[in-house]
Amino acid sequence: MKRSTKRFSVLISIVIAALLLTTACSSNKASGGKDDKGTIKIGVLASLTGALESYGKQTKNGFEMGLDYATDGKREINGKKIKVVYEDTETKPEVAVKKATKLLEEDNVDFLVGSSSSADTLAVLPLAEEYKKIMIVEPAVADSITGADFNKYIFRTARNSSQDAVAGAAAIAKPGVKIATLAPDYAFGRDGVAAFKEAAEKLGAKVIREEYADPAATDFTSNIQKIINAKPDYLFVVWSGANSPWKQIADMKVQDKGIKISTGAPDIAALSTMEPLVGMEGFSVYYYDLPNNKINEWLVSENKKRFNGEVPDLFTPGGMSAAISIVEALKKTDGNADSDKLIKTMEGMSFDTPKGKMTFRKEDHQALQSMYAIKLEKKDRVPYPVPVLIRELSPDETAPPIRVKK
Repeated sequence: MKRSTKRFSVLISIVIAALLLTTACSSNKASGGKDDKGTIKIGVLASLTGALESYGKQTKNGFEMGLDYATDGKREINGKKIKVVYEDTETKPEVAVKKATKLLEEDNVDFLVGSSSSADTLAVLPLAEEYKKIMIVEPAVADSITGADFNKYIFRTARNSSQDAVAGAAAIAKPGVKIATLAPDYAFGRDGVAAFKEAAEKLGAKVIREEYADPAATDFTSNIQKIINAKPDYLFVVWSGANSPWKQIADMKVQDKGIKISTGAPDIAALSTMEPLVGMEGFSVYYYDLPNNKINEWLVSENKKRFNGEVPDLFTPGGMSAAISIVEALKKTDGNADSDKLIKTMEGMSFDTPKGKMTFRKEDHQALQSMYAIKLEKKDRVPYPVPVLIRELSPDETAPPIRVKK
């Protein structure tokens, strides 16, 4: 009899312990992923392998440095520790959704950040709304992220495609200037040209010829000859991919015919392919010695210190800006990660970044930011054409149209 009573007592103890554990887990999930010590969790989605691996790693490096910079190396806000969980999307939308769901359901993150690909990011946007979690978009550029597919939980520190187009136009468009365009014949190219044309014609220029080439083309002779025949003052090129038209543009001596070439300066690896375009005027999202501010000086110095003397590349400052935006918002809420409170705090919020001051526009949560009118020049002991500053394009100059559905 005593043995049965003892067994019954043990069973009751096990049941009570299980109930307490279940209650604690449920409480932890309901609290938005913060443990008893008050941890704030951030889930970062990035292409850490595959074709966009360099973009993802730059974003990750920048995010890590941004957290350290914004918290003075402590990685805590109002006594709450910051924990970051990274997930590789492999640049596949279905993988991005799976990884984001894992971050939201298993890791119970308070924020999402990402991703390297616009397709990955667009696939994840509905999850941010479903789980009511803030998502900082970096570095994906598709206009629809803060346009047709926007929801109130989305904030973007990355620039969008229209900002690129506005910056490209601001660099070369003036009253009376005639411009031709060359782009791949699919949505990326046609949308880019449409945004550029809208911005350029607002500044008084005229787009007199639009040429679209097969994205897989290796021979651009016909397209380039039609552009030469149109006799524009500038040729503005929207392109992405290894089969670029730069060599043929140089071989057909387009610049010798009085037509200036213009485009966006890419990351350092791609700059190495632009040797034929030395002397070109265009725009840059970021090159490490273009911004003149203390945060960028810190970033350049810290990047060299952490990564064997390497300078930050195109997407590093974006990762840093995303981290800074989260920390600054949490400072204003005293560490409260409630999404509704954060939305009210972040709408219209300005914060300092390696690119200067950014502001989340209230209407679409797009960060307004500086970009740079540049000229490609050769420099001693630099194995690629270097973007040299002509002038900084202000956040007001590069502000894109508001495209949110009403």
